[in-house]
Amino acid sequence: MPTLDDILEQIGEFDFFQKQALFVLCLLSAAFVPIYVGIFFLGFTPEHRCFSPGVAELSQRCGWSLEEQLNHTVPNWGGHGTSFSSRRRRERGNYRSAVPLGPCQDGWVYDSLGTSLVTEFNLVCEDAWKLDLFQSCVNAGFFIGSMSIGYIADRFGRKLCLLVTVLINAVSGVLMAFAPSYTWTVIFRLIQGLVSKGGWLTGYVLIAEFVGSNYRRSVGIIYQLAFTLGLLVLTAVAYALPHWRWLQLAVTLPSFFFLLYYWCLPESPRWLIARKQNEKAMEVIKRIAKGNKKKLPLSFQNLNSEEEDGEKLKPSFLDLVRTPQIRKHTFILMYSWFTSSVLYQGLIMHMGIAAGNMYLDFLYSALFEFPAAFILMLTLDRIGRRYPWAAANMMTGVACLVTALVPVTLYWLKMSAACLGRMGITMCYEIICVVNPELYPTFLRNLGVLVCSSMCDLGGIITPFLVYRLAELWHELPLVVFAVIILIDGGLVLLLPEMKGKALPETIEDAENLHRQERSIEKMIYLHVLTSEAAPK
Repeated sequence: MPTLDDILEQIGEFDFFQKQALFVLCLLSAAFVPIYVGIFFLGFTPEHRCFSPGVAELSQRCGWSLEEQLNHTVPNWGGHGTSFSSRRRRERGNYRSAVPLGPCQDGWVYDSLGTSLVTEFNLVCEDAWKLDLFQSCVNAGFFIGSMSIGYIADRFGRKLCLLVTVLINAVSGVLMAFAPSYTWTVIFRLIQGLVSKGGWLTGYVLIAEFVGSNYRRSVGIIYQLAFTLGLLVLTAVAYALPHWRWLQLAVTLPSFFFLLYYWCLPESPRWLIARKQNEKAMEVIKRIAKGNKKKLPLSFQNLNSEEEDGEKLKPSFLDLVRTPQIRKHTFILMYSWFTSSVLYQGLIMHMGIAAGNMYLDFLYSALFEFPAAFILMLTLDRIGRRYPWAAANMMTGVACLVTALVPVTLYWLKMSAACLGRMGITMCYEIICVVNPELYPTFLRNLGVLVCSSMCDLGGIITPFLVYRLAELWHELPLVVFAVIILIDGGLVLLLPEMKGKALPETIEDAENLHRQERSIEKMIYLHVLTSEAAPK
């Protein structure tokens, strides 16, 4: 009995229809960027100081420039020219200072031409933690949404789930741009977090189920490459719109166009087959064939499942841990997602939130992700998934150790190692996005991806505390911790089955037998070698 992969070989595994679907879904991938890393611009904290009406009046009477006003009225800290606000933050860790400090009675003055959440809601000094809460709520939304959205997509379909998440995300994003207070801003951002990541991963699963097994790797990398392009676009838009409300509105309004997916994209044929909706699956297959200008062979006109009268499979969280191989896959993938998130965000934080042009800093960090994608496109089909994944983990771990142990005098070596670490962890991120959906059966695939990737959100919640608290003990200690956890991950991923060139598992039995298929192939090669050696020459 032919499988969907057999049919796709006849009507096109990655032809015009799939390329068109990939393009429109890549737009969704790029639009996820402002939610995932938008805090970099929305929550920018400029140089600031206490506002004093007396100083403003004195400055006006004396005709001082801003620099003269600061020199005459804001005392320096230790002769280094640090502003009063910065000195106030330092005072928290140095109670021996003779300078009496107190809260700003008349507000703050910000040295910024634009606005951000910080400048509008005064999230500085004793209220600085509210900015951390804002970002933690986004990651908490990711974490909760990963569970619920994955279940909805596997139970009610990829397309319906995608459209619902797009609508909720767009509406809550617009409402956030007009939020009257900090509290409402956090609430609307939390709602965006609940649906946006689930929608992004559902789009990834959908395009992976449209193409043949030989092209899953390519579409996965391209889908993530669109995210990297989104980083560049966000940089340009944020530079053009330095006011956070206009920026939020500009990056949200295009999301309403994604509702056109209702007409542009069909439901996943793999999901329909898994749900025993064979007639609808055949309609989608015919639509793909028509889009690719191919004829469906007569022998494939009637699609039958292996269990015609069987009960429809319903995804369950217990299915992720019920059987031994899927349980092993689940735990390893959860750890890998957690590790990738901690290092991806942690390396960015540790590399240098220092004085400089934030737009250029963000742009340069994004550019390091492009080589990772091209390396994977050249290696994953030739070598496989496991070994490049393990190598990327090892490279990242070694780079973290080199960055931590090399003295500052060898700055070029330190920075080169840091850049290699950023490229390595980007490769890990992209590989796990390819491998995760490949290891689960169709009816469980979306739930498996979203549950495992929820560990990524947990990592995002704790990473700031991990970086800044450990750095207080020793500035390079976070890098040493990163190296340890990523090297452990490098060993664990070798325990997963190789999926290069294999069909996606349709049932739990298929997923359980993935490692046996690999061993069978190795035995066949071994027997072939023995037979060749025994043959007469």
